[in-house]
Amino acid sequence: MSELPFAATTPVSVSRVGLKARDAESLAAYYRAVVGLQELSRADGAITLGAANRPLLVLEQDSSAKPDDPRSAGLFHTAFLLPSRADLGRWINHAAANRIGIEGASDHLVSEALYMTDPEGNGIEIYADRRPQDWKWNGDRIAMATERLNLPAVVGSVPAGDAGWQGAPENTIVGHVHLRVGRPEDAEAWWHEAFGFDTVAKYGAQAVFLSSGHYHHHIGANAWQSAGAGRRDPSRSGLAWVEMRSDSAKAETSREDPWGTVIRTVPGVPA
Repeated sequence: MSELPFAATTPVSVSRVGLKARDAESLAAYYRAVVGLQELSRADGAITLGAANRPLLVLEQDSSAKPDDPRSAGLFHTAFLLPSRADLGRWINHAAANRIGIEGASDHLVSEALYMTDPEGNGIEIYADRRPQDWKWNGDRIAMATERLNLPAVVGSVPAGDAGWQGAPENTIVGHVHLRVGRPEDAEAWWHEAFGFDTVAKYGAQAVFLSSGHYHHHIGANAWQSAGAGRRDPSRSGLAWVEMRSDSAKAETSREDPWGTVIRTVPGVPA
C-alpha cells in the first residue's frame, strides 16, 4: 500500500471540496469515469465521492443555479494528488485510452500535473509530487515553474505488466485548492490570519501560493481572470466550500474569505 502523501501530514491540510452542481448526477458520472473517484454516499441532494473510504468531493444539487462566471471569485481548480508517479502514469494511459480531453500538462519542479475542466466549468488538476527532499528552497520560498511535462517519462514509470488504472488509488487526496480571487494580497493576508499559512511563492502580483508545514502549497490564489472581483454570487454553480483539516482545531468551524467563499475547518490528525 502507498503512503499517505506529505501534503496530508502537515498541521493543516485540505480535506474535501464542495461544488454546487446544476446536474450533480452527470457531474458525479464524470468524476467517476475521468478522475476515478468512487461514490461513497448520498444524502439531502448531495453526492459524496472519494478514493477508498476517504471523502474528497461533495456535489450539491441546485437545478436553479446559474452557470459559474470564470471572471468572478471562485474555483480555479481542485487538485487531486495521486500517491506516486506510477499512479500518474497509469492515469495518463487511462486518459489516452478513453480520449479524455487534456488542457495542459506541466512540470512544476515540485510536481508533475495534468489539467482539464469538468462539464460545469470547474477546473481539475491531476498530479503527483516529487519527493519533498528534492524540492529546492531559497529561504522560505520554494522554486516552482511551469515547464513542459515529459509524458513518456511519467508513463515509463509504470512497471511492465502492470494492471493499469483501477480508479483513484487508496491515499489519493485533495492536495491543494487553487482559488480565483479579486486581489491575491488580500487572500494572502486572510490565509495568514485564519490558518497561520506561510507564503511560499508568488507569481508577480497576480498569484500567491501558501502552505502549512513546508508543503509546496495547499492553497493557490490568482487574479489572472478575476482581477478586482467582489463577493461571489451565491446563485451561481461552482465552488460551494473548501474544508480544511487542522490538528489543532477543537471543533468544526466555518468562516468566509473576503469573497464570500466558505472555508470550513474540521479537527483531526492525518489519517
